[in-house]
Amino acid sequence: MTDTAQSRKKLFLLDAFALIYRAHFAFSKNPRINSKGMNTGAVLGFTNTLVEVLQKEKPTHIGVAFDAAKKTFRHEQFAEYKAQRQAMPEDIGTAIPYIKKIIEAFNIPILIMDGFEADDVIGTLAQRAEEHGFEEVYMMTPDKDYCQLVTEKVKIYRPAFMGNSAEVLDLAHVLQRFEIERVEQVTDILGLQGDASDNIPGIPGIGEKTAKALIKQYGSVENLIANVDQLKGKQQENVRNFAEQGLMSKELATIHVNVPIPFEPEQLCCSAPDEEKLTALFDELEFRQLAARVLKTSPARTSATPISPAKGKKSLVPTGAGHQASLFAAPVGITEFIEDDNEADALPTTRRTLADMPHQYHLIDTPALRQDLLKFLLLQKEVSFDTETTGLDTMTSRLVGLSFCWLPGEAYYVPVPHDDPEAAQALVDEFRPFLEHEGILKIGQNIKYDLTILKHYGIRIGGPLFDTMLAHYLLEPDMRHNMDVLAETYLHYTPISIIELIGPKGKKQKTMADIPPAEVSDYACEDADVTLQLKHVFEPKLAALGLLKLLNEVENPLVPVLADVEYEGVRIDSAAMGEYSAELQGYITDIEKQIFAAAGQEFNIGSPKQLGEILFDKLQLGGGKIKKTKTGQYATGEEVLSVLAAENPVAALILEHRQLTKLRSTYVEALPQLVCEADGRVHTSFNQAVTATGRLSSTNPNLQNIPIRTEKGREIRKAFVPRDADHVLVAADYSQIELRIMADFSQDATMIEAFRQGIDIHSSTASKVFKVPLSEVDSEMRRKAKTVNFGIIYGISAFGLAQRLGIGRKEAVEIIDAYFEEFPAVKQFMDASINKARELEYAETLLGRRRYLRDINSRNATLRGFTERNAINAPIQGTAADIIKIAMIRIHDWLDKENLGTRMILQVHDELVFDAPKEEVDYIIPRIKELMIGALPLSVPMEVEVGTGQNWLQAH
Repeated sequence: MTDTAQSRKKLFLLDAFALIYRAHFAFSKNPRINSKGMNTGAVLGFTNTLVEVLQKEKPTHIGVAFDAAKKTFRHEQFAEYKAQRQAMPEDIGTAIPYIKKIIEAFNIPILIMDGFEADDVIGTLAQRAEEHGFEEVYMMTPDKDYCQLVTEKVKIYRPAFMGNSAEVLDLAHVLQRFEIERVEQVTDILGLQGDASDNIPGIPGIGEKTAKALIKQYGSVENLIANVDQLKGKQQENVRNFAEQGLMSKELATIHVNVPIPFEPEQLCCSAPDEEKLTALFDELEFRQLAARVLKTSPARTSATPISPAKGKKSLVPTGAGHQASLFAAPVGITEFIEDDNEADALPTTRRTLADMPHQYHLIDTPALRQDLLKFLLLQKEVSFDTETTGLDTMTSRLVGLSFCWLPGEAYYVPVPHDDPEAAQALVDEFRPFLEHEGILKIGQNIKYDLTILKHYGIRIGGPLFDTMLAHYLLEPDMRHNMDVLAETYLHYTPISIIELIGPKGKKQKTMADIPPAEVSDYACEDADVTLQLKHVFEPKLAALGLLKLLNEVENPLVPVLADVEYEGVRIDSAAMGEYSAELQGYITDIEKQIFAAAGQEFNIGSPKQLGEILFDKLQLGGGKIKKTKTGQYATGEEVLSVLAAENPVAALILEHRQLTKLRSTYVEALPQLVCEADGRVHTSFNQAVTATGRLSSTNPNLQNIPIRTEKGREIRKAFVPRDADHVLVAADYSQIELRIMADFSQDATMIEAFRQGIDIHSSTASKVFKVPLSEVDSEMRRKAKTVNFGIIYGISAFGLAQRLGIGRKEAVEIIDAYFEEFPAVKQFMDASINKARELEYAETLLGRRRYLRDINSRNATLRGFTERNAINAPIQGTAADIIKIAMIRIHDWLDKENLGTRMILQVHDELVFDAPKEEVDYIIPRIKELMIGALPLSVPMEVEVGTGQNWLQAH
């Protein structure tokens, strides 16, 4: 695009480092680790932002500015400038070269000038662009310092972030935001208040609010200093004593617009990207979805070439009985098995597709062919299989087809007459001898889905399982685990995209039931084929890391247990939920009245803007220590309100209002909507491959997060009821499992003895920490000790403990010091855990489950501290997860072997819930306790509390 291609010129100038840091921290809690172990979050976030502005804003001109590596003129003015800034996170250092290559591949100029920062470069070019007649100039950054550069034509563009849409800050916004008359006064305010991130000192005692008031009255820092005699008290003293520092701070905060960098509009013109370079970069970084969006290719396939009949369609299948040996002949192979990393590295970097690879995929659509297939299936030791269905909901979807593979490159697809239930059942029954065979290993990708679907046909899959999704979860818990990603990463192979078959998401999207079997065959066969090959890749890797036993004895055996739990579901008393919804609304309305009375007016409590104005402008809460969000609004999050609650009851009321409205909308009103019409129960989906610690999570609905700490939250459990009047709910809950694991890991004699003697661990801790006899421990002491006990596991700081207990930081330090003095082995265990993680860069559970801690040696103190806490907690949480999984497997197997009517229906944190016939209750409770207590023996005895009731609340 040339300068004259569009009459209205639109320039975007991007602040690279501000956007890179923003992208990095956006992914910090959920890092994007590729198969090479690289954290690609910063690169992905930055590139997404760049693509978004190119596609949505369509600039005619664009450039990306970076800070110079050398020190700037500001360092010469003030040696301590940015001196306190922490070292750049290593992941950002790794990301920058890739980001620069991506910018270059987009044919966008990189703007950099020694001795100056990016904001100086952007400020200079923005001003010159305006002088050259540009109507629209956007400085793309989240940095508020750029506000000093805004004019009628030069604006700030804050990109979309964390669910917030993009925001443009124009001149009117800046003047209102800073409460000034002239935009140049932004530097006066910044100079007075200083900037801790850049180590700009400002004038002591002056924050943002005071700075605004002073500049509003005096106009500038210089005029304020000239009229210092009009000030009073400490403020006068500080302005007089730190006048030079204030002037220097203003200068440091001023963005210079005289950088000796040429303004060459033709060099900034937008042009088409270099697709070859981008393709190679996205391929190396494993940005599949981004490549699809930018390069307009299928997200799972670079070629949509149809497969000809000569490459594996129905014409290859002989029809005569005497030719069946050729149908089930030796494989032709998509890939050779990858036995080690060296072979993987030797694979071509260009991914192959089915069109490139020899294969024999067969459509098995006659009774004779099905019988021959079954004969060969029963001869195998292991078979990969997959189901094609009418949808994704396991409770309502039905079979469309079955695919099987036991040799790479050769697979078989059996269509199922989904529109004829009797015929479908008869066909599935033909394969029952294989599906229920105890001696054949069944391989699948997310095989729990297939097991649940087949339960609708009365099939209970027999024999051991191997789930490639779970195998990869153990190898790389932080990566994605869907089959397309795994195939591209480990096989350098791009499977057929589902989009090619059923179309993009939307009302017009088809289902597999709408596609002729001959067109589904290749897709279905390929799924089973790729899954088999992934099994052969992952198995030796798991063995090398000592994880095969964990997969084969915990994760894979848990799959049928969870399938049964999900299929069983739990009955919800919808009428009780409706009554409780009305009751909660009454509480909410009453609280709203109290809030409005305290505020002296009605307002939208759900609006952070209106709430902030009431709390901080009208009620003057916060005592001057007021936090604001990046958009300039008052911060009104839970952490802020919790602090304010001690100052004014209205903050506590707002917290309660939020809790109750969330309770009502998220659970009380939502749960009845999720009741399955077929059986009147709620069927959650348990996820084995989501959390980094190994804990199960659940979705649709998320039953793991049902509140239990508040009385009104616990009331929700009343709506979870037995199937009928002849059944009761039985709830079995591990008591203080993580503390017991901590005692075992640390081998702290005091903790171990307390658990062995059955002494309340929190009272025992209080007795030690507060140095009083056990008999003199009061409820307040026990409360503090309990917070410390659980806080220690999660690496709580003195500041965090002080906040949770509502005590001073000094007292919190004393409590933590006293704790470690009384429990020295715990401190030794924590230190040893961190040191071991620093050496290995991962932590592991008792059974060898790993959590990778790639920031454990970071020079960035914030990242390092967060990772150190995970080094302590991950082995404990992960071992607790393994224990309850083992207990679930053993209890499930026992109930099955005893042919009992009791069903496991829920797993929530450390608790199992059963729907049991009344006559079985006395028989099952002792055995359930025994199996839970003995799941994974430790040096500390486990304790399990069991209750029964007509609803979950009673049982718990």
